[in-house]
Amino acid sequence: MTTGYTEISANVIASDARFAVVISRFNDLITRRLLEGAVETVVRHGGSAEAITVVWVPGSFEIPLAAARLAKSGKYSAVVCLGAVIQGSTSHHEYINSQVASGIMGAMQQTGVPITFGVITCENMDQALDRAGGKVGNKGHEATLAAIEMVNLLKQI
Repeated sequence: MTTGYTEISANVIASDARFAVVISRFNDLITRRLLEGAVETVVRHGGSAEAITVVWVPGSFEIPLAAARLAKSGKYSAVVCLGAVIQGSTSHHEYINSQVASGIMGAMQQTGVPITFGVITCENMDQALDRAGGKVGNKGHEATLAAIEMVNLLKQI
């Protein structure tokens, strides 16, 4: 069948890429599991754990600044952002979530480096555990897989 258009898609091979992972120390019971998923994903897709630099920040709110600095450094093919914002008894989480997402998007647009969003936003600890290797999978894996694919896609554009 003739389609008439050009299609570009990428593989998920990480062998030639260097990754930075920015990770929140807050809620580290969850974020360490996300990190395990991220590292495992790079290795499973042909990359090396030695090609990963892990940068710990105090909380999710600080992720965008570190991600932007890493992306601007020119040392990394992509930056993976990992954190866990769990709803408390106030609306504090709403402000954090929107600002972190906006900051990560802005850094990606400003630098042209893939910066992926692996910050889970949950109502409670059970939901967080489900998204950090439990019933719903591992969002660290998903964010890293997206980073690998975007690195390879941008090489073709």
